[in-house]
Amino acid sequence: MKKIFLLLAILCLANIVFAGETVQADESFWLWSLLGRLHPMIVHFPIGLLFIAAFLEFLTWRNHNDLKPAIRTIVMVAAITSVCSVVLGLILANTESYGSETLPLHQWTGISTLLLSLVSAWYYRSGKRNFAKIFLFTSCLSVLITGHLGAELTHGEGYLTELVPSSEPDENSQPESGMFSLASLKTPLSESQVQELNFQVRTIFAHNCYSCHGAGKVKGELRLDKKEFIFEGGEHGAVIVPGDPANSELIQRVKLPRSDKKAMPNKGKGLSKNDIAILEFWIKQGAPWPTGQIKSLYRVAAIEPRQPVLPPASGVYTLPIDRFVNQYFTTKKISWPAAVDDRTYIRRVYLDIIGLIPPADSVDVFVADRSPAKRVRLVQTLLARDHDYSQHWLSFWNDLLRNDYTGTGYITGGRFDISNWLYNSLLINKPYDQFVKQLIAPDSLSQGFIRGIQWRGTINSSQSTEMQAAQNVSQVFLGLNLKCASCHDSFISDWKLDDSYAFANLFSDSLLEIHKCDKPTGKFAGRRILYPELGNIDSNLNKKQRLQQLAEKLVQPKDGRMYRTLVNRIWAQLFGRGLVEPVDAMDNEPWNQDLLDWLAYDFVQNGYDIKKLLFNIVTSQTYQLPSVGVKEPEMLMAKDFVFRGMIRKRLSAEQFADALSAALTPLYGDSMIVSRVLPASVKTNMPFTRASLIINNPFLTALGRPGRETVTTSRSSQANLIQALELTNGNTFNEGIRRAAEKWRREYPDPAQLITVLYRRTLGRLPSKDEQTIAMSAIGARPTQNDIQDLMWAMMIHPEFQLIY
Repeated sequence: MKKIFLLLAILCLANIVFAGETVQADESFWLWSLLGRLHPMIVHFPIGLLFIAAFLEFLTWRNHNDLKPAIRTIVMVAAITSVCSVVLGLILANTESYGSETLPLHQWTGISTLLLSLVSAWYYRSGKRNFAKIFLFTSCLSVLITGHLGAELTHGEGYLTELVPSSEPDENSQPESGMFSLASLKTPLSESQVQELNFQVRTIFAHNCYSCHGAGKVKGELRLDKKEFIFEGGEHGAVIVPGDPANSELIQRVKLPRSDKKAMPNKGKGLSKNDIAILEFWIKQGAPWPTGQIKSLYRVAAIEPRQPVLPPASGVYTLPIDRFVNQYFTTKKISWPAAVDDRTYIRRVYLDIIGLIPPADSVDVFVADRSPAKRVRLVQTLLARDHDYSQHWLSFWNDLLRNDYTGTGYITGGRFDISNWLYNSLLINKPYDQFVKQLIAPDSLSQGFIRGIQWRGTINSSQSTEMQAAQNVSQVFLGLNLKCASCHDSFISDWKLDDSYAFANLFSDSLLEIHKCDKPTGKFAGRRILYPELGNIDSNLNKKQRLQQLAEKLVQPKDGRMYRTLVNRIWAQLFGRGLVEPVDAMDNEPWNQDLLDWLAYDFVQNGYDIKKLLFNIVTSQTYQLPSVGVKEPEMLMAKDFVFRGMIRKRLSAEQFADALSAALTPLYGDSMIVSRVLPASVKTNMPFTRASLIINNPFLTALGRPGRETVTTSRSSQANLIQALELTNGNTFNEGIRRAAEKWRREYPDPAQLITVLYRRTLGRLPSKDEQTIAMSAIGARPTQNDIQDLMWAMMIHPEFQLIY
């Protein structure tokens, strides 16, 4: 027995000594560094113990019964040390970004090993050796998998498999290079090939090195984001030797084992073999750099318009939108599901076009209509309801144009509303090009947008009214976020501080001094438009003339970006997700480029008519697809997003308030309308006080209406705790239902009739037999006001009422 335990100790010690791996914990805190070194040692105790126990168990099959007590002891110690190993591993997982899907697999297989060893130990303790053996050998299998994954985490993916001789690349192997295999070329690289190779090298640096060796953070005095810095090297001299990759420190560092302290990158995953091969090839070629402008690392969407060829029609998919989507579905191997039924469609289109739920009588008439053209006629009727349309879409544009009725700047005169101008523009369906021109080169009614907010007190230079104008115009009309580049050169795009200031100067009486991170630089940018393809602005003109020229440049038909941005916003409003996401990042790749381009091109050809755009979308078979849900909101932003139909969404704050007003009783009185900033015709052209026309309040805020000090281009459709609390205990909501219950108790003394009317007014249908029974049992034969209020509350939070399907 003593010999066995001596063997056990020697094997465990050897396991620790020759483990050869160290977790790359954050050494900025000594404890993580210590734990990172202890973890592999502790991990190898249970590994060694389990395999020793399995070996000894194998010997017992040859009647070495004297080994049984030792095996039981070893398995119990292995189980205890497994607990320590798992706990330590979970702690360390939070100190390092591995950037790999291997980590969670390693964690779960480690936890499974722990559980299996605990079960095995329990069976040994209980004397049930047959079960104990099964779980012991299963533990060994699990620990093999766990160890392999751990080795990949520490030493890089393929650490074990790359040792297989057949997996070794031969000396003539070459890196993948996207467009062509550069390494196979025997002649000097052409300029285009140098451009492509350089792009790949800079991409590798950007993805793996900029976090420590970029403009934002410079370790070891080394920057790898620009040519001059790369060739200059760091505090210890040059990191590349052109023509000699073997003696280039950069290559030496990235090829070190992940366990080495000098390995680069020092955190996360190491470079892939392909990335290293590209860097070696680049240096071997003399580290060539393109002459002239280099290719951007970031996707830059085309600015010019494009008219894609329409795919052929197929069956009922004859409209252009459906033809593009049909082609997309064919490519994705997606079958068209049946269109939504009439009740779903009428409610969906009512809410999307005029923001109201359809009256039950209108639903009945629509469902009974057998005309194949009834959906088209319905859309035409709704679009003709100009005031209802304006009152609904006013919320969308107020968010987008940073317009509100009260708030920062209005009292001090540092801000101007555009409500009257905006409402009238929507009322007459002003062509979008004229709409934009009047906002950028404004008169007294529309000047509030580019004048921004004159903040009181000390502000950051990037919050000046001129810079606000540059940021807001670029974001709203071009789908471009300049906020980062208003403070420093952008880390996520090619936009520079100089670009932002040059654009802001178009809105300024005098040139602005460039401030970097709010520190004056003593430098000045000129005046120029963001996209030179659209033309130049005459810097000698006065501000009013410059803005008129800017407006003309931006709205010209060749500015395809402006019109792609608009149709993408409308698509996102109707479908819950844009063709491009986020909607302010129009350089991102759309899920259907042809559809986006066609919508923008057709929009211009149809006279910049937003109602015509809406008509084309909501009469398509694509719009009539059943809604789909997503498990996590982040899935909507995924690069591999696949369109299948409208994303199921919640009523907006204004839609919910208006639905309550239409179904039960007006939530707000006429006195709450902000009449002073709206056209006089508003009050006489609404069924009740619409939520879009009142000052924001806690109820609407809780349901998602934003404060409008900044541009808001999308609202979250996800429910949250604040909304739940407001719908449970909020004064505005519950007081509104209380008034409705008091009124309905008088108007509908028969509880059966009350239930029927309530279902028709809220859901547009009769209750089912079961729903009628449940509702009757809830309010009883002689319902009190509280009973009716409770039933109304239940109907208001019913998913069929809250959601747009």
